[in-house]
Amino acid sequence: MELTLYPFELKFRHTFTISRKSKDVQPLLVAELKQDGFSGLGETADNAYYNITVPDLVKAINTHRAFIEAYRLETPEAFWEAMYPLLADNMFALCALDLAAHDLYAKKQGKKLYEVWGLDPSHNPMTDYTIGIDTVENMVKKLQEFPWPIYKIKLGTKDDIAIITELRKHTSATFRVDANCAWGVEETLRNAAAFKGLGVEFIEQPMPAADWEGMKKVYQESVLPLIADESCIVEADVEKCHGYFHGINIKLTKCGGITPARRMIMQAKAFGMKVMTGSMNESTVGTSAVAHLLPYLDYVDMDGPLLLAEDVADGVEIRNGVIYYAKGNGTGAELHRAF
Repeated sequence: MELTLYPFELKFRHTFTISRKSKDVQPLLVAELKQDGFSGLGETADNAYYNITVPDLVKAINTHRAFIEAYRLETPEAFWEAMYPLLADNMFALCALDLAAHDLYAKKQGKKLYEVWGLDPSHNPMTDYTIGIDTVENMVKKLQEFPWPIYKIKLGTKDDIAIITELRKHTSATFRVDANCAWGVEETLRNAAAFKGLGVEFIEQPMPAADWEGMKKVYQESVLPLIADESCIVEADVEKCHGYFHGINIKLTKCGGITPARRMIMQAKAFGMKVMTGSMNESTVGTSAVAHLLPYLDYVDMDGPLLLAEDVADGVEIRNGVIYYAKGNGTGAELHRAF
């Protein structure tokens, strides 16, 4: 295969703030794999919480460039297994390669990726749109600027109940809230009780990822479902979350791509847990890959391209929460010619 790496730094529409940080740009890395006249694209993102930077990602992948370019792709799953021992300490880098391999493989089959898996997309869930932490006035403005059927509201302030109470006055949309580890046990239970009557569907990662004792109490007493994010990173975490969360949010970048994500989905479903995939603010490249998992999912947060002021690719389109696949095979993502 031929490997090409494209680093990008894309601006957000608005400063993007969660409980632990704010940012105005999103550094991203797109990997392209070519073989037999076909090209596959994959993407990954930097993330300060996990100490991941794009230069580090480029270095990690380039360290194994000779192996990758000598490899003959038969299936993306076999490629992932071959690459895992080399990148076991960098799932973000492995994700970009795995997505590119899936895109390439499906194109060689002359099919869309979900068709390779024999899935029916007719009942796909809709994506939410994220409202980052801001003044309540600005959060209201963001709602009004972007009317949407489902919102994910980032929380983790001393005024969280007041924020949701005020936002509810301006829309009848479904709310999902994400505290990004910011709350404690009593705060989570208090907020859940208040949010239940305010049209909140579930709470994502209310408490620190390592607080399993606290999560057990919250799981037993919360009046709203709880979805793991920072507590569920890789495959081994799914079983850990069983009995502590009602569902999991799988991030392709964190778990190492589509190959392990599909196994995580099946494992979570076997435990009777809800399954969601999330966004790391990827461009349309990574988002187009996530879209092909939709038939498996209960919820999805794939609003990355909507939050960005600029994009580097065409592919999946999102209109009023509904996801529309691109016409092309594979994931459907195609880099803009300028890149």
